[in-house]
Amino acid sequence: MTMMLFMIILILSNQIGISHGQLKVGFYDKKCPNVESIVSGVVKRFAASNKNIAPALLRAPKQALRLHFHDCFVQGCDASILIENGPNAERHAFGHQGVGGFEVIEKAKAEVEAVCPRLISCADIVAIAARDAILLVNGPFYNVETGRRDGLVSNVSLADNMPDVDDSIQQLKHKFFQKGLSHKDLVLLSAAHTIGTTACFFMTKRLYNFSPNKGSDPSINPTFLHELKSTCPQNGDVNVMLSMDRGSGETTFDSQILQNIRSGFAVLQSDANLYNDETTRRVVDSYFAFLSPFLGTSFQADFANAMVKMGRIGVLTGSQGTIRRVCSDF
Repeated sequence: MTMMLFMIILILSNQIGISHGQLKVGFYDKKCPNVESIVSGVVKRFAASNKNIAPALLRAPKQALRLHFHDCFVQGCDASILIENGPNAERHAFGHQGVGGFEVIEKAKAEVEAVCPRLISCADIVAIAARDAILLVNGPFYNVETGRRDGLVSNVSLADNMPDVDDSIQQLKHKFFQKGLSHKDLVLLSAAHTIGTTACFFMTKRLYNFSPNKGSDPSINPTFLHELKSTCPQNGDVNVMLSMDRGSGETTFDSQILQNIRSGFAVLQSDANLYNDETTRRVVDSYFAFLSPFLGTSFQADFANAMVKMGRIGVLTGSQGTIRRVCSDF
């Protein structure tokens, strides 16, 4: 009887340890129940003064400033991208150029620290802020799993393999698969380009030096090609910005970007490539089938699920990592 009781206690102890080592919705409910409302308030205040803050906190290419994706895709969602420890800091990687929103996270962390010192990780604040940014542009609400801890490593070389706008569809799929994400997740997370802008710098190759003929990408709709070349003329200012979602606006979250991809109106090469592969093409088309509004899956619900899934990449939990007092400093 004593041995059986000991075994039950041992099993329960292990289960408790496992529970603490996993992400879950409401992780801070007892320790700091106001954390999400504090972060939400900071995001709203920044967004009210800067319309580019919402895109800065979502997944995007380098030029569109989307912080959460860039953090998770290097060595997991551990807030390593926030560290500023000199020129070799991860945040200075070429693949992170244009990423912003750091000041939003620092402000949210400062306000959270004032109420719940050394309890809430910067990694969780990034994840919560990303969700709140999506809401600000009429995107879906989803519950954010929390319980992440902050990483202890920041190195510029670790960001060498970020997804890139010039990647082939095979390269993109491989990079996503390496992170435990499917071809459907690739399509959905790419659809976050529905908000934000890109620079002509990232269009030059596609417009004027596209392989194998060194001309323009033939997949671009001819009308759209004229528009793009007018905005980004050869040898023009490469810093000129253009919306990544033609016809929808850069501050509205919707599935229009997927329709653009189907019709040859994709701005980025990486987005256009989604329609060059049978598996990703089927995913794109699935949101526009005749009966999809009634029988198909919801784009917004699927996008929310993909964000939750991305937020689990390489997380540190339990006794791993640390809880930083200042997000930019170990």
